[in-house]
Amino acid sequence: MSKTHAVKPDELSLTSVPALWPMTMAAALWEQGAALVAKNLKFVEEDIRIHGHLRPELATPNRARLDLRTMVLRDYGTPGGIPTLVDAPHAGHTAVIADYHKGQSLVETLLAHGMGHVALTDWKTATDDMKDLEIDNYLAEMVVAIDDLGGRVNLIGLCQGGWVSAMLAARFPDKINSLVLAGAPIDTDAGDGPITRMVHRSPASFYEELVALGGGLLKGKYMLQGWKNMHPEQSYFQDHVDLYEHIDDPVYLAKKETFKSWYENPIDLPGRWYLQVIKTLFKENRLAKGDFIGLGRKLDLHDITCPVYLLAGADDDITTPAQALATAKYLGTPPEQIVQKTVPGGHIGLFMGARTLKEHWPSIVDWIASQRDPRG
Repeated sequence: MSKTHAVKPDELSLTSVPALWPMTMAAALWEQGAALVAKNLKFVEEDIRIHGHLRPELATPNRARLDLRTMVLRDYGTPGGIPTLVDAPHAGHTAVIADYHKGQSLVETLLAHGMGHVALTDWKTATDDMKDLEIDNYLAEMVVAIDDLGGRVNLIGLCQGGWVSAMLAARFPDKINSLVLAGAPIDTDAGDGPITRMVHRSPASFYEELVALGGGLLKGKYMLQGWKNMHPEQSYFQDHVDLYEHIDDPVYLAKKETFKSWYENPIDLPGRWYLQVIKTLFKENRLAKGDFIGLGRKLDLHDITCPVYLLAGADDDITTPAQALATAKYLGTPPEQIVQKTVPGGHIGLFMGARTLKEHWPSIVDWIASQRDPRG
């Protein structure tokens, strides 16, 4: 017969700290019988491992082509023809989102469906000496990467890598053969997503204080907390329940560990860069309005004339479909050379969702392959 464990006052205080809930739960279950002890301990050990000891790793064999201040440029496949450069999100998580897991990797999908040469921007976590870097610093190193790849690429911009890619296509149209923007916030006033509402409702001082707390950096752990607070019940309660219920399922644990190794290990961003993004792109929407200065020139999205593919997630609450697809009206690309596609799923599913990778990205690969270099 199991015993009931009365929660003591000192234990009650622990329940207010989400990170300690697994430990409190284990203590409450301790006296329920020997059969549960091993499972409870396994759950606690796995939860600690998931939230503190796993580190993200790229899934597909690659080589470091360039080691720059802001990124390592990763090379996949065999050089030849116009390479495809994947610009990973500039949003606080590593580039593993683009090369997540064998059988669930955008890079792997691109290679498997005929792209011979793929490169990936593996963004570094910002260190104290990088706190004053600006958008121009990142744009400049993207130009270095493109030039090192031969000077002309098919460019795929994921999430906030999308607005960087759009800036490059507007600033250096001859360097971009085709442009894919997946879940990319270009017109940040479009739609009514939670990110847009939060940025417009929060005073600039809020973001300045976040950077000050990080000593001039935007700490990844602060961003992670913000993402979790968008769905608090799932992040702080349901995830632990799901883990406990599947603690003896090795397949579930392997998938959980892969995801958490990426999700729970955000990178830090330069504070000056972050405040510039918040002010000029999200609060003032300067890129869409044609008022953003990039590498010394005002950027006009109408200068983008290459074929463009806009990909949106139907349930994306980070970059809503309205926001992802609004880009089309600003481009100089002929309408017949612009594809707008909305697929099932949410934001990160656009880049690492098994269904999206299997059902939609192969056709995007075919579309990219059909875009011939007009220069001959």
